[in-house]
Amino acid sequence: MSEIKIVADVAGRICAIATEVGGSVSEGDEVAFVEAMKMEIPVAAPSTGKLKAIMVKIDDVVAEGQIIAILEG
Repeated sequence: MSEIKIVADVAGRICAIATEVGGSVSEGDEVAFVEAMKMEIPVAAPSTGKLKAIMVKIDDVVAEGQIIAILEG
Protein backbone atom coordinates (compact mmCIF):
# COMPACT_ATOMS: atom_id res chain seq x y z
CA MET A 1 0.00 0.00 0.00
CA SER A 2 1.17 3.49 -0.74
CA GLU A 3 1.14 6.40 1.68
CA ILE A 4 -0.56 9.58 0.54
CA LYS A 5 0.09 12.85 2.37
CA ILE A 6 -2.88 15.13 3.00
CA VAL A 7 -1.65 18.74 3.18
CA ALA A 8 -3.13 22.10 4.14
CA ASP A 9 -3.98 24.32 1.18
CA VAL A 10 -3.71 27.47 3.30
CA ALA A 11 -1.98 28.64 6.46
CA GLY A 12 -4.20 28.95 9.52
CA ARG A 13 -5.44 27.24 12.68
CA ILE A 14 -6.90 23.73 12.82
CA CYS A 15 -10.46 24.29 14.04
CA ALA A 16 -11.96 20.82 13.46
CA ILE A 17 -10.90 17.27 12.64
CA ALA A 18 -13.62 15.39 10.77
CA THR A 19 -12.38 11.81 10.96
CA GLU A 20 -10.39 9.39 13.13
CA VAL A 21 -7.28 7.29 12.62
CA GLY A 22 -8.30 3.95 11.15
CA GLY A 23 -11.36 5.42 9.47
CA SER A 24 -12.03 5.06 5.76
CA VAL A 25 -12.30 8.13 3.56
CA SER A 26 -13.26 8.62 -0.05
CA GLU A 27 -11.70 11.06 -2.49
CA GLY A 28 -12.97 14.54 -1.63
CA ASP A 29 -14.07 13.69 1.94
CA GLU A 30 -13.23 16.38 4.48
CA VAL A 31 -10.49 15.33 6.87
CA ALA A 32 -10.00 18.60 8.78
CA PHE A 33 -10.86 22.29 8.69
CA VAL A 34 -8.40 25.19 8.77
CA GLU A 35 -9.59 28.58 10.00
CA ALA A 36 -8.04 31.32 7.89
CA MET A 37 -9.25 34.87 7.22
CA LYS A 38 -12.34 34.22 9.40
CA MET A 39 -13.37 31.30 7.15
CA GLU A 40 -13.30 27.55 7.74
CA ILE A 41 -11.55 25.93 4.80
CA PRO A 42 -11.89 22.15 4.39
CA VAL A 43 -8.87 19.92 3.85
CA ALA A 44 -10.06 17.06 1.63
CA ALA A 45 -8.67 13.59 1.03
CA PRO A 46 -6.99 13.43 -2.40
CA SER A 47 -7.98 9.78 -2.86
CA THR A 48 -9.82 6.88 -1.25
CA GLY A 49 -8.12 4.98 1.55
CA LYS A 50 -7.74 4.37 5.27
CA LEU A 51 -6.49 7.15 7.55
CA LYS A 52 -3.14 6.00 8.96
CA ALA A 53 -2.19 9.06 11.05
CA ILE A 54 -3.35 12.54 11.96
CA MET A 55 -0.37 14.85 12.35
CA VAL A 56 -2.17 17.82 13.95
CA LYS A 57 -4.61 18.56 16.75
CA ILE A 58 -7.28 21.21 17.33
CA ASP A 59 -5.82 24.74 17.67
CA ASP A 60 -2.50 23.84 16.00
CA VAL A 61 -1.27 26.55 13.64
CA VAL A 62 -0.31 25.10 10.26
CA ALA A 63 1.56 26.44 7.25
CA GLU A 64 0.45 26.11 3.64
CA GLY A 65 1.64 22.72 2.41
CA GLN A 66 2.07 21.27 5.92
CA ILE A 67 1.11 17.62 6.31
CA ILE A 68 -2.22 17.26 8.12
CA ALA A 69 -2.67 13.49 7.85
CA ILE A 70 -1.37 10.36 6.14
CA LEU A 71 -3.64 8.07 4.14
CA GLU A 72 -2.99 4.46 3.14
CA GLY A 73 -4.21 4.12 -0.42
